[in-house]
Amino acid sequence: MNTTLIVPGLNGSGSEHWQQIWVAENPDAHVVNQHDWQHPDLEEWIGALEYELLAHPGAIVVGHSLGALLVAHLARRPAAGHVGGALLVAPCDIRAVERLHPETVRFGSNPLRPLPFPSVTVVSGTDPYLTIENARRFAAIWGSGLIELGDAGHINPASGYGRWEEGYVLAASLAAGTGSVQALRA
Repeated sequence: MNTTLIVPGLNGSGSEHWQQIWVAENPDAHVVNQHDWQHPDLEEWIGALEYELLAHPGAIVVGHSLGALLVAHLARRPAAGHVGGALLVAPCDIRAVERLHPETVRFGSNPLRPLPFPSVTVVSGTDPYLTIENARRFAAIWGSGLIELGDAGHINPASGYGRWEEGYVLAASLAAGTGSVQALRA
């Protein structure tokens, strides 16, 4: 079974977040931790992700919000070759994060390079951290499959996403090597 590396967003994921539920339910899943969830630093956090990927080659990486951007930043790093697939959920636009949470993140710019691993990006039309237009643009640049959930907010507990069964299906399709956007539409 593939290891699942969970990469939360700004402030981490609370106990009701689907990412934490996945960790609790799956012994092969664990969180990629970092030093300061309230003030994440790209270089420090990506180092932690690279360390986990070296320890678990072929892992499925599941990023939410700022965590999804962290995963996309791997495109320029050698550790990208160790990613079995990536589920990028509610990625954010770093400009929106900086506007909504001034002086909290050191993340540079949005990662805009093709991803050298299979990926599926799941977005919402009502996410305050990313417009649907930019979501489509990011997915196209990344070469990622795109699933639009409609009115789903930030795809977190506040928008009604607890265990999130469909996310399990998508992660499983990446682990199986299908990475199919059809996994949710079937």
